[in-house]
Amino acid sequence: MSETDIPDAAARAPSIRDVARLAGVSYQTVSRVINNSPQLRPETAARVREAIAELKFVPNQAARALATSRTRLIGVLGPRATTHGTSAMVLAVESAARRAGYRLTVTNLGTSAPDDVRASIDHLMQQSIEGLIAVAPQTRVVPILDEMQLPVPVRIVSSTGPSTPTATFNDQIAGARAAVRHLVDLGHTRILHIAGPRDWIEADHRMRGYLAEMDAQDLAPRPPVLGDWTAQFGYEAGLELLRTEDATAVFAGNDHMALGFMHAVRAIGRSVPEDVSVVGFDDVPEAAHLWPPLTTVRQDFAGIGQRAVWDLLSDLGVSHDDQAMPEPDHLRLIVRSSTAPPSR
Repeated sequence: MSETDIPDAAARAPSIRDVARLAGVSYQTVSRVINNSPQLRPETAARVREAIAELKFVPNQAARALATSRTRLIGVLGPRATTHGTSAMVLAVESAARRAGYRLTVTNLGTSAPDDVRASIDHLMQQSIEGLIAVAPQTRVVPILDEMQLPVPVRIVSSTGPSTPTATFNDQIAGARAAVRHLVDLGHTRILHIAGPRDWIEADHRMRGYLAEMDAQDLAPRPPVLGDWTAQFGYEAGLELLRTEDATAVFAGNDHMALGFMHAVRAIGRSVPEDVSVVGFDDVPEAAHLWPPLTTVRQDFAGIGQRAVWDLLSDLGVSHDDQAMPEPDHLRLIVRSSTAPPSR
C-alpha cells in the first residue's frame, strides 16, 4: 500500500464516541440507548437514535456482551421437519427479537431421539444464550427441557395448553373440533382423519380434537391414519382410503396433506366437494388458491411467534411496550369451496 492509500479517520467505521459527539451526549448515554434502558428522556433517546442512523453505526455485539454481561442472544430450538407454520413462527420470532435488540441462533433437531434433543439444547447453551424458545417441539422435547432444568428462561411454542405455564400456544384441540363440527353441520357422518406424525404435539392434539368431536356428535370415528405433513403422503393415503373407505368427508391434519388428498380424489375421477368434502389445518397462503379453494383452520403463526418473544423478554426482566404486542388471533375456521353437504 502506498502512502496515498492510507485511509483517514473519515473512512473508518463510526464508533460509539462518534455517535456521542454528534448527539451531544456522553458515550454512556449512547450505550444506554443501545441497551434499551428505560431511564432516559424520550427526546434524548430520539436524538441518539438519529445520530446512530445518520452515521450508520452498528453496535459491536461482542463488546456489548463483555460490558454488560449480556449476550442479547436468544436460542431457538426448531423441529426436525420444517413446515409452513414453523417457518412462519421462526421468522416472527426473529423479527420481534431484532426489534427488541436481540439476535437469534437457531438449531433444528436432527431426530427426536432424546440424546439428539439434549445435544441440540447443549449446542445452544454453549453459545451463551440468555433464553430459549422451542418452536413446535416434538412430544419428547418438553419433558427433556423440564429434566435439564436450564439456567435460562424457556418458552415453548406449541399446543401444550394453559397447564404449561411457559407455553405460548393455540388450542389445537378446539380448532380440530371446529373443523369436524363444520362437516357434521353440513350433514356428514362418515368422516376420516389423516393425522400428522406420531411424535408431534400438534398432530396429537388435532387427532384428539377429531376423536372428541366425533364422540360429542355420537358418531363412530374411523381409525386415524398417521402421516408426515407432506402432500405426497396425503396423495398416497388418499388413493388407498378412497379405494377401501366409504367416507364422504376428510379432515386432514394440515393443508399440505389435504392438497395431496384432493389430488388423489381427482386422480381416480371423482371430485371435491361433490364426492368428498375436505378440510385442512393452518391456512397456508396457497390454500385460498387451490381448486376448489380449501376450507381450513387458520392459525396466527406470526402472532404466536411474536408473543413468545415478548413472554421470554418478560421472563428476562427486559422492559417492553405491552401495548405494541397484541394477543395472537384465536384459531378460526375459514370456510371455502372444498366442503359441501354430502351427495350420498
